[in-house]
Amino acid sequence: MFKHVIVKTPGRSYVNGLTTSDLGTPNYDKALEQHAAYVEALKKCGVEVTHLPANEEFPDSTFVEDTAVLAPEFAVITNPGDVTRNKEIIEMEPILKGFYQTIHHINSPGTLDGGDVLQVDDHFYIGISDRTNEDGARQLKRIVESEGYKGTIVPLKEFFHLKTGIAYLGNEWIVAAGEFLDHPGFASFKKITVSAEDEYSANCILVNDYVIVPSGYEQTTRQLNDAGYKTIELEMSEFQKQDGGLSCLSLRF
Repeated sequence: MFKHVIVKTPGRSYVNGLTTSDLGTPNYDKALEQHAAYVEALKKCGVEVTHLPANEEFPDSTFVEDTAVLAPEFAVITNPGDVTRNKEIIEMEPILKGFYQTIHHINSPGTLDGGDVLQVDDHFYIGISDRTNEDGARQLKRIVESEGYKGTIVPLKEFFHLKTGIAYLGNEWIVAAGEFLDHPGFASFKKITVSAEDEYSANCILVNDYVIVPSGYEQTTRQLNDAGYKTIELEMSEFQKQDGGLSCLSLRF
């Protein structure tokens, strides 16, 4: 059960942030509305929300997930792979010190985005992507193993971040798309399979009694409901435009 969540309001500079999509420029006012709905959904899940103010210096800093990897016993401050995002960790570390006594760090030349890390019970899957390099992945693997967890490095072939295409829902269930549908590292899990057309919906999040899922993906939502999960659907269009998904917008612990 998660008790705490950290979120950060997008600033006006958000519309000029990084993206690889061709979905157009975000509508800032609509992004604020969608972010507010996201926060309300988290509260419905029974967590205490720490809501950080916007920082115009860092356009992408609403995507707080990339700044840290959190377990119940320790936090890891990451080293984001894009130079324009790297200093976001300076703002996040003092916040996490209010919750954690044990804090580790990913150090250069290693890079790591939190979006490339999926925790499955006592096991961390660590993606190697354009933002997370092998050095950073190996550093995190050593850290989690020193804390009594398991770590597996997963080189990505097609997804931007590891969690772009996979989510863990507990009880041996995963949501999987693309390269993870037949990935040998996840062969033992029960799968909710996501089609190429609905790929964006693979980035959903289990928060206590609910799975929060992007709206507009009826097949994914129906499969979640059929598997026994209660769902909350949220419009995410203005974050999808900047390569962002539901997991990206919060740190959950």
